Amino acid sequence: MNEFLEPFQYAFMRDALLVGTVIAAMCAVLSCFLILKGWSLMGDAISHAVLPGIVLAYIAGIPLAIGAFAAGLFCAVSSGFIQQNSRIKEDTVMGVVFSGMFAFGLVLFSRTESDMHLDHILVGNILGIRHSQVWQSLALGGVVLAVTLALRRDLLLICFDPAQARVMALPDKFLNYLLLSLLSLAIVVSLQTVGIILVVAMLITPGSIAHLWTDRFDRMLAIAVAAATGSTATGIFVSYHLDASTGACIVLVQTLLFVASLAFAPKYGILRRKSVA
Repeated sequence: MNEFLEPFQYAFMRDALLVGTVIAAMCAVLSCFLILKGWSLMGDAISHAVLPGIVLAYIAGIPLAIGAFAAGLFCAVSSGFIQQNSRIKEDTVMGVVFSGMFAFGLVLFSRTESDMHLDHILVGNILGIRHSQVWQSLALGGVVLAVTLALRRDLLLICFDPAQARVMALPDKFLNYLLLSLLSLAIVVSLQTVGIILVVAMLITPGSIAHLWTDRFDRMLAIAVAAATGSTATGIFVSYHLDASTGACIVLVQTLLFVASLAFAPKYGILRRKSVA
C-alpha cells in the first residue's frame, strides 16, 4: 500500500491528478453532446488543426493557447461554411480541412527554430506542466464545464431536434457555434494532458461508454464523467509505476473500459443482448 501511494509524495503527481480530473470531467461532458450530435470527427479535426496556431503563436510571441484556440475555431467555422456552400459532405470537408491544416503546421514547425518538443505537443506532458499552467488549466476547464452544464438542456435540444429548437425560438446557430467554441477551448486545455493525437479519445470514449449503459441523458453525463475521471487517475498511476507515456496510459485505460462496457453493459452490452434474444 505504501508503494502504491508513493506518488502522492510528489507535488507534480498531485498537480497531474488535479488537472487531469478536471480536464477529464470537461471532456466527458462534451463527449456526450458530440456522440449524440454525430460530431465525433469534429473533435479529431480540431485537435489536429490547432498545430499551425501553436507554431504561429510561438513565432508571434503570444501565448500558445491563444493561437491554438484561434486555429481550432477557424477549422470548425470553415468546415461548416464549406459544407453549407458546396455539395461535399460534412465528414469529407472536415477530413480535407484538418489534414491540410495539420500538414501546414508540420511544415511551419520544421521551418521554425524553437525549443518546443513536438512529442510534447503530440502526446502531451501532464507530469511536466508548470504551476502557472495548472491554474490556467483549472480555470479554463472549469469555465468550459460550467457553461456546458448550465446550457445542457438547450444544447441537448439542438443535438436531437434542431427544428424544434427553432420553433421554440432558441438561437440554434449561436448554440452550434458556442458548442464549437467550447470544443475548441476544451482541446486547447487538454493539449497539456494527452496532446493533439490522443485528445480525440478523451472527447469520444467517455460518451461512448456512457451511451452503452443508459438512454437517460443526465445519467449518461454522470457515467461519462465517472469513467473519464477514474480512467485518468488510473492511467496516471499506471504511467508512474511503469514509467510509460501518461497520455497513452490514460487513453488505454479508457479503451479497456469501453471494451468491457461493450461486452457487459446491462443496457446495450453484447452479452446482455444475446441473453435477451
